[in-house]
Amino acid sequence: MNNHFADVENFLMVSIEGSFAAAAKSLRLTPSAVSRSIARLEHRLGVSLIRRTTRSLALTREGLAYRDRMVAILSDMAEVENSLSDSGQGPRGLLRINASPSFGIECLIPILPRFAELHPAIIVDLTLTDAIVDLVEERADIAIRIGPLRDTRLRAKKLGHSRMLLVASPDYLARRGIPATPDDLAMHDCLRFSFRRSVDSWPFLIDGKPVQRPVQGHFFGNSGEVVRRMAIAGGGIARHGRFHVASDLREGRLVEILADYNAGDGEDIHALYAAEDRAAARVRAFLDFLDEAMVIEG
Repeated sequence: MNNHFADVENFLMVSIEGSFAAAAKSLRLTPSAVSRSIARLEHRLGVSLIRRTTRSLALTREGLAYRDRMVAILSDMAEVENSLSDSGQGPRGLLRINASPSFGIECLIPILPRFAELHPAIIVDLTLTDAIVDLVEERADIAIRIGPLRDTRLRAKKLGHSRMLLVASPDYLARRGIPATPDDLAMHDCLRFSFRRSVDSWPFLIDGKPVQRPVQGHFFGNSGEVVRRMAIAGGGIARHGRFHVASDLREGRLVEILADYNAGDGEDIHALYAAEDRAAARVRAFLDFLDEAMVIEG
């Protein structure tokens, strides 16, 4: 039975590291020992878990399902052990949170000290990135996602909705003028995103009808925070969720423009966590805290 657990551990490490050599180094084993362990596990299960090529490896559909289920089981085991050993002491342990830099800086970091006061036995590991991470592979407990949800393996808790708007710095508008209509944007530098889902047109409501207007400029940024800071520096006009620029609007660093033509579109904001029968105590504590403390300006 001990070998069974070791085989599972070795398989999970290979799925995380992406190669037998890297997994072997983390496990302090030889690559051949890890390979034999995986082969033993596949023989016992009667399925292929890993698709191997000369240059890379990938989990099969069965491998993905087995990985997700085993991670859930191990999480449940850890939760049971923690609840028994720490009975009466409240939620504890390491809580890994993933969010975009814009949401993390504007919405999470300001309230995390309060969470630490309420739950001193929970250690928060916050990672800010605009990349869409896999919670299992990154060993994250919670991911904050903005926009459409695509991963049906995860449970989602809606935190709020934020309307999109156009903003620019007072300095930029003083130099370049304030656009009166969407068509005036053709004479302005519009700050755009360099990631794949970015588009070269913005939506507006003109005469009661939704329309798209092309935008152009001399700058691309790879994150909302990069584009926001460029707008504050006077580099052009940006399109952001209100939550991201609310403090800038209040303090005068940015000004909303073309509000009468706002298309009214926005993005939902969710907290995602592994779709298990019940969330770990530390995850439940943070989700409950978000209900109380999170304020998203829409």
